[in-house]
Amino acid sequence: MPYVSIRVAGKLSREQKKNIAQGVTKVIAEEANKPESSVLIFIDEEQQENIAKGGKLLDEQ
Repeated sequence: MPYVSIRVAGKLSREQKKNIAQGVTKVIAEEANKPESSVLIFIDEEQQENIAKGGKLLDEQ
């Protein structure tokens, strides 16, 4: 069973999550030759204050 973990800075709408899940599932199923029903996707939304880039928190940039 393929597992996919997606982490994003900030929030996604339900529609965005649905579209991402559908698109990623299709690609993984096709490329890994697995049934779509076997693809498990985790979408983690992280607060920008918990992520840093270039030594600065994302919410400070």
